Amino acid sequence: MQQIILCIARLVIFCTMLFLPFQAQARTVTDELGRELELPEKIERVVSLAPSITESMFCIDQGHKLVGVTKYSDYPEQAKNIPSVGSYINLNAERIVSLQPDLCLATKDGNPYQTIQQLERAGIPVFALDPRDLPAIMYTIEKLGQLLGAVERAEQVAAGMRQELNELQDIVSRADTKPRVFFQIGISPIVSVGKDTFIHELITLAGGVNIAAADIQYPRYSREDVLIFNPDIILINSMSNEQELIQAEITNWRDFPRIDAVRTGRIYPLDAALFNRPTPRLTKALCILVRLFHPECAGELENPCWSAMRPGPADG
Repeated sequence: MQQIILCIARLVIFCTMLFLPFQAQARTVTDELGRELELPEKIERVVSLAPSITESMFCIDQGHKLVGVTKYSDYPEQAKNIPSVGSYINLNAERIVSLQPDLCLATKDGNPYQTIQQLERAGIPVFALDPRDLPAIMYTIEKLGQLLGAVERAEQVAAGMRQELNELQDIVSRADTKPRVFFQIGISPIVSVGKDTFIHELITLAGGVNIAAADIQYPRYSREDVLIFNPDIILINSMSNEQELIQAEITNWRDFPRIDAVRTGRIYPLDAALFNRPTPRLTKALCILVRLFHPECAGELENPCWSAMRPGPADG
């Protein structure tokens, strides 16, 4: 009997030793809030807590790992088929837990911290990202590559962004004009973008002057305020991206013909999904602004890289 027990014990030990090399090893990482997290070496199930993160994961060919995304995760098309866990400011913690993710990816300032704490109490690690400007977006892409085992692809994407940015900066350096720009992201009330936003960065990099460059991130204005500013160009997008609302707003501006942008017909609608999300596509958004701000440089933007990014004027 003792020999049988001894044999069983040895078998158990042997099986345990066989299994140990295949157990998932943990690793310690530090997120953009300075917090240390324990993550499995290989991550297979991810919940994205912002549309920008969803898009960035697809950019580095890791979209197949997404088991949950937030509302408005609509790019690329495949993202629409992934289960929703609520909006990025109104997350359904119970739904997220039920998806059993290895990791949740959050934004430093966008997601409610109370929900993040709920997830962590449930044993789900939450890594906070902070893609606040173009350099930080490139860093975020590379960090995602490290987290998800896609380092080479992430480095390719980041390098492509840097190349596109450098090419556009070279073109802008030879531009003849520096238009004054009013970028409208809210329709009722009228809301613009201050200095501490990546849209302000895009305006500046494209060789424009953001006339709403205040310390407030998203200042509000009346139409009379904008009349006093007298911008050369008015750009309009809406968080909801509803084209009927945007076209109606363009019509509203035409009641102010003393504004140079209205008088010269330089009022342009923009795609909110492209301009409002800190993703690798922002270099394409920058290309659009360069075209709008500097039509004299259009010939230099005939590179195939930019050919699909030609905006048209608002035709009402």
